[in-house]
Amino acid sequence: MNSEADRVADLAGRPLSALTRRDVALALLTAPSDEALGSLPGLRRGLLAAGNPLSAVFWTSAEAILQKISDGVATVGDVRTWLEATGTEPNGIIGLHVWDDLSERSQLAAEMHTRLVSHLEERLAAGEIDPDLLAAADPAACQAYIELQERWMTSALPDGRVPMDELLDEKDEEFLAEWDAADADALAAIRALLDRVGDRPLPMEDLRRASDRLRQDIARPGWPGALLIECSGLRADELPADDTELWLRLAAGVASPQGTDDWSGPDAGDDESDEAESELAAICAIDHFDWLAAITALAEGGPGTAASAADLAGYVRDYDPEDPEDPDGGEADEADEPNDEPDRFYLSEDDEYDDLTMESLFLPVSSLWRVLGAIDDDERLTALGWWGLPEAMLRVWAPTGGAQN
Repeated sequence: MNSEADRVADLAGRPLSALTRRDVALALLTAPSDEALGSLPGLRRGLLAAGNPLSAVFWTSAEAILQKISDGVATVGDVRTWLEATGTEPNGIIGLHVWDDLSERSQLAAEMHTRLVSHLEERLAAGEIDPDLLAAADPAACQAYIELQERWMTSALPDGRVPMDELLDEKDEEFLAEWDAADADALAAIRALLDRVGDRPLPMEDLRRASDRLRQDIARPGWPGALLIECSGLRADELPADDTELWLRLAAGVASPQGTDDWSGPDAGDDESDEAESELAAICAIDHFDWLAAITALAEGGPGTAASAADLAGYVRDYDPEDPEDPDGGEADEADEPNDEPDRFYLSEDDEYDDLTMESLFLPVSSLWRVLGAIDDDERLTALGWWGLPEAMLRVWAPTGGAQN
């Protein structure tokens, strides 16, 4: 009776004679590293007795990675690379697909991952994969291992499904659902904000002058008209006749570009095209939290509020969406307290806030806001911007993209 080997067989659901390197590696990683290290001699004897000795290269690599884990110097990448070198663990990234951790995989992803593991086991048994070369990081072997997985991922299964297409489509659906939920959260937040702020009158004369300038800008080639049109999704020869509609469509486009990623304005040279693409990329990197932070500061501050790119970045840094009181001024009920799920669009994946990076993202925004007349030459919010920027964000986050009041 070999307890170490029997434990691995139980976890893998296979007899000792059929255990793969991946089975053993996964079992070792489930135990504390010191315990796993101590189990190696007994585990190796058990597999040898079962006629499945694996290889000296594998056991050496197992001892090395477990020692690094025990010493606290192993990285996630180190462990991942060792696991993939077993020859039947799929690479973490294959083409455009990234495998989620086991606990986070969808039913579809779990199915496809299991199918790919089975395919790799078949190729290993056929001698097409050499795990010892993978463990030695042989370039040709590693490249062949990736290509083998890519071929399987892009080939049709017996039922006609192509794994890569199915997985990417599912990810797209998940992303769109999460984005819609973030839009809904942001829309509710800005509506609550505007209820607190109260009336913001529409300065009709300012709107008329700004719209006249915008129509002239759009009629000319190059910046800023071409970029505004690209962001808004409008056509230069089919602009809305109504000044309010024109302004709000252009302002909403600044926050949520509607045009193509391959930007080329009329008569734009390569340098201008590259700059416009960079500006679009920066705008698209601004998330719900960032926009809500900026609009909250501007709406609450009113005309004259500082609105340079550096100011907007500072509003993001200092923004706290938590409101300890309800809109009526009372303490929030326990049932109304936020939890991690509703607040998902407020959470950042960055370890640290970077003022300069955030400022760089808002630079094209502040430039276009000046063109719109939402901020003045001193980069302060105008009466038109006070009225219009929140209205534009309501359009951006509304389910149909229409005006919401």
